[in-house]
Amino acid sequence: MLGRMSNDPVNAHPYQASNTEVGSLPLRVLIVDDSETTRRILRTIISSHYWFVCGEAESGWSGVQKFEELKPDVVILDLSMPDISGIEAAQWMTESDPTIPVILFTVLETAGIENEARRAGIRAIVAKAQVWNLLTNIEKVVRQNLN
Repeated sequence: MLGRMSNDPVNAHPYQASNTEVGSLPLRVLIVDDSETTRRILRTIISSHYWFVCGEAESGWSGVQKFEELKPDVVILDLSMPDISGIEAAQWMTESDPTIPVILFTVLETAGIENEARRAGIRAIVAKAQVWNLLTNIEKVVRQNLN
């Protein structure tokens, strides 16, 4: 899936960020969130880190469909959506391909849902109020997949 990053600056991939060591190609990120504003902010954050948003979805079910279609490197998933919850969507995604990390990104209180989220295959939970932790968590879960 993702290769190790080259230390050769001459032959490095043009999209490779110098401060990240998660792969030799830009990460392909799927964003699943019912808020257009949140998706726009996430697109900006992800592209500023030389990664690529390969798809977006406004609901849990459409997120599962995009997941099946696109096979991203990582998924950023909201907890509360109009059709199914992020935890339910994560279960479907993880059953389909447990190697693709899913990060729950939510404005809701996460106390008490950690165990349920982990059982659903969610690798990290990031509060939207702590968006600065998102990039670190993406790098962390992708590095875990490389090892």
